[in-house]
Amino acid sequence: MVYGVSYQRTPYRLCSRGGSLSESADPARQLLTLLWREYLPPRRRGRGPKQAVSVDAVVAAAIALADRDGYAKVSIRTVAAELGLRPMSLYTYVPSKEALTALMADAVAEADAPIPPELPVRDRMAAIARQVRAELLAHPWLLEVSPWRMVLGPGRMRRYERQLAALDGAGLSDLAMDRVVAVLSEFATGNARMAIAGSRATAEVSDAEWWAEHGPTLTELMPADLFPLSSRVGAAVGEFYQAPADPAGAFEYGLARLLDGILADTGSRAVNTEP
Repeated sequence: MVYGVSYQRTPYRLCSRGGSLSESADPARQLLTLLWREYLPPRRRGRGPKQAVSVDAVVAAAIALADRDGYAKVSIRTVAAELGLRPMSLYTYVPSKEALTALMADAVAEADAPIPPELPVRDRMAAIARQVRAELLAHPWLLEVSPWRMVLGPGRMRRYERQLAALDGAGLSDLAMDRVVAVLSEFATGNARMAIAGSRATAEVSDAEWWAEHGPTLTELMPADLFPLSSRVGAAVGEFYQAPADPAGAFEYGLARLLDGILADTGSRAVNTEP
């Protein structure tokens, strides 16, 4: 799964491999140059003070801040403070929060581990979904980053390449390979969103405490005979989950059913040719 961000039209400068932004350029080229900075020629040392940090260090500090305090706390000012820099000096590395977010998401994608090619195809498909879910649980702020109009950097491209490699040779058309990556990624994203919501809620009040506060009144007011199936199933799952829901269990159950369907169709026209 590839995350994307928009960016502001603020005129800053292009950057060389490791260094600050240099004059000029349109915002799209500016952002893409930052993302693909490792492929630029090495920076020639010029006059003036040596750069205090690198773009990589700025991105790492921003990720650590977002992981710890949430995406809303990330700004040029707060990231500069993490690095012991003045806010204006950070603009020589990144032109805006939007550009910084693109760099953050790309760096997270870069960290995905390769999927072992010797695994059975079902396990390789499952690994795609599990990696997406694990990434979001580790970096919940990614759920606040728009997945539309993706600004592609090397990290996200390498992850997509690894995901496609996990499906190559499974009897899927090129279009179907992309469909499978999308379906598995979107399923994992939705499940991760529920898991993160549950984790945040229980950090404030445990499920047992919440139910002790609301359960007795609900039992008193809700006519169980009007909702016979809901009452029966709700009692069973409540006893089993000891929580309002079970995101981890739902993920494994849903993933197994998705893989059953995908693998059952690998030889059919539906997977090989239909959009």
